[in-house]
Amino acid sequence: MANSLAHTKWVCKYHIVFTPKYRRKIIYKELRKDIQQIIKDLCKWKGVEIIEGHMMPDHVHILVSIPPKYSVSQFMGYLKGKSAMMIFERHANLKYK
Repeated sequence: MANSLAHTKWVCKYHIVFTPKYRRKIIYKELRKDIQQIIKDLCKWKGVEIIEGHMMPDHVHILVSIPPKYSVSQFMGYLKGKSAMMIFERHANLKYK
């Protein structure tokens, strides 16, 4: 299904796999629900639709529809940067482990 802007129709779906800093497995076991909500909020704020997502013990798989005004690298920089800041803000003890 194509999304549309004023003069264009677009379908930009990307399967993205990313890992946390230092592949900290403990983060995805203990804080799974919190991280899922952070990712959902960040995507909603940028107008990115999450089609499907899975959190594995040491990495995340997401299938997203990114508007053409954002490049994949621009969106991932935003997602990884902001999510890391929000996680460390809520769970300050993780910085020192």
